Amino acid sequence: MKETTATGQNVEDAVNQALQELEAEKENVEIEILDEGKKGIFGLFGAKPAVVRVRLKETPVEQVLSYLRNIIEKMGVSPGLQFEEHDRTLHINVTGENLPVLIGKRGQTLNALQFLTQLAANRYYPHYERVMLNIGNYRERREEALNRLAERLAAQVLRTGRPVKLEPMPSYERKIIHSMLAHHKQVITYSEGNEPKRYVVIDLAKH
Repeated sequence: MKETTATGQNVEDAVNQALQELEAEKENVEIEILDEGKKGIFGLFGAKPAVVRVRLKETPVEQVLSYLRNIIEKMGVSPGLQFEEHDRTLHINVTGENLPVLIGKRGQTLNALQFLTQLAANRYYPHYERVMLNIGNYRERREEALNRLAERLAAQVLRTGRPVKLEPMPSYERKIIHSMLAHHKQVITYSEGNEPKRYVVIDLAKH
């Protein structure tokens, strides 16, 4: 966090000095008065400058990233965090070593981290901001695996004539299955169950 300590004839003067140095507006900083100073006799003898510490406030994205970094570091991993924002969605990609620890079995740990990070975003952002967390491009590999799974199970449904229930998945993974088979003319997909155990069903299309 960027901060500076400044002095001035009074607190206001010291704060203005700090704002100039930080190139910031007053509403975007936190101000700590270290010493209110003294005017002195006749404004000369015994005068003491005011001293303030001024630091830039963290932006919502900085707060979210700090929160996530703290959790990951407690898991024994030193992360690199890359992010981009568009359409009110914060995309975060975690890089570094020992990433499988953060992914877990079938992405369960990753999904838990994303859920916690979403809660942090709900607290820090003034508006709703969706969080999409990725670790070492796991999401892309998972999407490819789900697309292959959808094709294989659709073929199974056609072969046996019986519906197939997939394992419970988070909503964005269910969406991958639905999208993959949306234009399939012989099978349909729908979701059943309640969160967090909601799952996709692949069935024969009714003609």
